[in-house]
Amino acid sequence: MRKTYQLNIEGKNRDRLLEAAKHDIRKYVKRERARALPEGVDFWDFDCKFGNSEADAAVVHFATITDLIDVVAKDGGEQFYVEVVTKHGHRTFRPRDENENAAVENDLDSE
Repeated sequence: MRKTYQLNIEGKNRDRLLEAAKHDIRKYVKRERARALPEGVDFWDFDCKFGNSEADAAVVHFATITDLIDVVAKDGGEQFYVEVVTKHGHRTFRPRDENENAAVENDLDSE
């Protein structure tokens, strides 16, 4: 999904355009996450970019997009560009520290 959202359209309420843009992004993500996962893939992940226009869009984390949209709206921006591209996600397991293992064992012993 690569789209520029206009926030000032004649005859339309700015707040409704803002909420419609957020809804459109959430709907896209929900639809993509509902797709069947290929073999060997743990989850659907997203590469995201955000900016005032396509030319100045920067890489951002998906969880920050709605906050960034709110900042643009608060600053009185005319438009914003969002790019959300689906990619395969693979879980990585981090090894536990010796301290973490001891803490887990102590918690189990106290029960």
